[in-house]
Amino acid sequence: MSSDETPNVPTPSHSRAAVREKAQQVNAQQSRARIMRRVILGLVAVVIVGAAGGAVAWAVGSAVSKPSLSPSNLKDDGVLVTKGDLAAARAASAPTPTPTVAGSADPSASSTPTPDPTSSSGPVDIHVYVDYLSPGAGDFERANAKQLATWVDQDAATVTYHPVALLTANSNGTKYSLRAASAAACVAARQPDVFYAFNHALLIDQPKQDTDGKSDKDLIQLAVDSGVKDTSGMQGCIEDSTYDSWVKDVTQRAVDGPLPGSKKAALTGAPTIVVNGQVYAGSLTDAAEFSQFVLSVASDSYYGTPGPTVTPTPSPTATP
Repeated sequence: MSSDETPNVPTPSHSRAAVREKAQQVNAQQSRARIMRRVILGLVAVVIVGAAGGAVAWAVGSAVSKPSLSPSNLKDDGVLVTKGDLAAARAASAPTPTPTVAGSADPSASSTPTPDPTSSSGPVDIHVYVDYLSPGAGDFERANAKQLATWVDQDAATVTYHPVALLTANSNGTKYSLRAASAAACVAARQPDVFYAFNHALLIDQPKQDTDGKSDKDLIQLAVDSGVKDTSGMQGCIEDSTYDSWVKDVTQRAVDGPLPGSKKAALTGAPTIVVNGQVYAGSLTDAAEFSQFVLSVASDSYYGTPGPTVTPTPSPTATP
C-alpha cells in the first residue's frame, strides 16, 4: 500500500536559516553579557577609587586636624620646670616610694648647696632626656630630684625635661615608652603646671622592661592624681595618641643632634643629662657626684677656663 504523505523534514535551505538565526541569538546574548560585565566592572572600579580617595582624604584630614604640642613653657623640645610647677607638685602631695639609692625622691626644696658659686654667671642650664621605661632615668630622678628642685627654687639652675621614646619596642607590643611620653606631652600641653608632678610620678614608679607597662587608663589616673583637673580632656588626648607624632619627631631630632647648648652631642640613650652643653657621664645614683659635675661646669662657664676634673667616686647606698 502506498501513500503520498511525505515526512516533515526541513529542507537544507530551511536548516541553514534556522542555524543562522540561532547563532545570531547566541551572539546577541553574548554581546549583552559582555556589555553588562563591562558596565559592572566600571561601576566597581568607580566605587573602589572613590572609597580609596575618601580614605586618603580622611587620613590627611585627620593628620592635619591633630593639634601640635604647644605648652606655655616649651623649651628646645622640652618642658621647663618653674617654681610654680614645684609648688603645684608639693600641693598635690603625690605619694613617693622610699628611695633605695643615694639622694631623695622628694621633689621639694632642701638645703643642697647652690651649684653656681657666683651671682653674675647666671643659672646653670640643665636638660634631662628621659624615657619612662629606662631604669637609669628612674635612678637619676630618685637620686637628684630634690637637689634639682632646690636649684630651680634658688634660681641657680634651669631644668628642662625632654620626654623621648627610645624603648618603644621593649613592652610586649604595647608601645609603653611612646604612650607614656605622649601622655606627658598631653599634660604639658593641657595643664603645664602639672607636668613636673606627672613626670616625677612616671619616673619613680616605672614598669619593668619587657612588660606591658601602664595602660592608658593607668596613665589617665596618674595624671589626675598628679593634679590634672580636666579628666575627660586628658582621657581623649591620651586615648587618641594625640602627641605620638610629636614624640617621634623630637626623639629623632635629639638622636640627630646637636643637643641644646652643644655643638655635636646627640642622644644615644636615656637618660642623657646635658649641663651647659656638656653631657654628664657619671653615676646616675650619686647625687653628690652630679652636684660636683654641675659645680665644675658652672665654674667653667664663669671663669672661661677648664674647671677641676671630675672623677667618679662611688658613694654608699642609703638605707631605706
